[in-house]
Amino acid sequence: MKQPAIRDIPGGITAVKAVRASGVFCGIKRAKSDLALVVSDRPATVAGVTTVNRVKAAPVLLCERHLRYGRFSALVANSGNANACTGREGARDALAMRDSLSRLLGRPPREIFVASTGVIGRRLPISRILAGIPEAVRMLSAKGGEAAARAIMTTDTFPKEAAVSVELGGRKVVIGGMAKGSGMIAPNLATMLCFVATDAGVAAALLNRALRQAVADTFNAITVDGCMSTNDTVLLFANGASNAPRLRAGDGSLRLFGEALHRLLSRLARMIAKDGEGATKLIRVEVKGSRTAADAKIAARAVANSALVKTAFYGEDCNWGRITAALGASGIRFDPLRVEILVDRIAVVREGVGLGRLKERRAERRMRRPEFILTIDLHGGEARAAVLTTDLSGDYVRINAGYRS
Repeated sequence: MKQPAIRDIPGGITAVKAVRASGVFCGIKRAKSDLALVVSDRPATVAGVTTVNRVKAAPVLLCERHLRYGRFSALVANSGNANACTGREGARDALAMRDSLSRLLGRPPREIFVASTGVIGRRLPISRILAGIPEAVRMLSAKGGEAAARAIMTTDTFPKEAAVSVELGGRKVVIGGMAKGSGMIAPNLATMLCFVATDAGVAAALLNRALRQAVADTFNAITVDGCMSTNDTVLLFANGASNAPRLRAGDGSLRLFGEALHRLLSRLARMIAKDGEGATKLIRVEVKGSRTAADAKIAARAVANSALVKTAFYGEDCNWGRITAALGASGIRFDPLRVEILVDRIAVVREGVGLGRLKERRAERRMRRPEFILTIDLHGGEARAAVLTTDLSGDYVRINAGYRS
């Protein structure tokens, strides 16, 4: 029997039935929209993953408490201010955002989620936000996904949206989402901000399992600058509006749902990596032939996060010595005399030794492309891992040197 196809479809989070969203300007930023709402018009289950940074923003701590109940009604998110390292006042501000939206929608407070992104250490202009929430409620629309995606942008250069559809139990099911992030990207169990909806019916525990499996090699396999945020949050809610049969453990439809979710998150993760601050290139770093999958991931991240490697990518310089040095510093066990390095299948190192300037020049021509693959074969096992990364340009320094000004 032919498996139903997973299809990319237009739209983002509001491609999902019974989901409305909006994005408005409330005065946190100087001119751009900075306040987003997402609402499920039907009761929904919810799952989420958040940053493992020891320093967590007030909205992250609030989300973690609400996730224990497993129910979702709505989300309010602001950009321009992270509400992180703001003490008890920051916690009160997050609660004020939650309670305001709860009253306006008539939904239980514990089903309202809050997220923030932006500058760390400044108190929210809470009066402006509380004045903006009623306007955002009035602007809620089944076509408001893009406006919401724009309202959560900080240094992003474009809104990040995606949606997929798949047939489950004879019914069309949609998963749609939006994300933001281009700097401080080296997530552990999350990304910057990502909100995903589906009209499938899924229990919170199963939803949580599917989300964590999908995050592992999507959002958890990208890096721009090796910096983990205080505000990383991924939320996934399921409202059952498709009227497809409810997904259950051990069901083939649940596996297919997981594949569709993985596809969606892969698309969003790729957008985040490609939009890395000041980036001119997107590079897939593949490590294979490792003793263990954990070692392969450590090695891939060590190379992908190396400032020296990333600047060589920007300069289109096949400086493979920097790559081998990053491998050696990663702490994994491997034999340097068995290492092979390839750029888009052009070998530049074999058995730990360079193959000469002619091969390097061929590889450098490939490195001029906006996207290419760096493959590192350790020839020491069967495990592999891959990480998406970017180059490191002078623009990255310029953007971040003036981030608060």
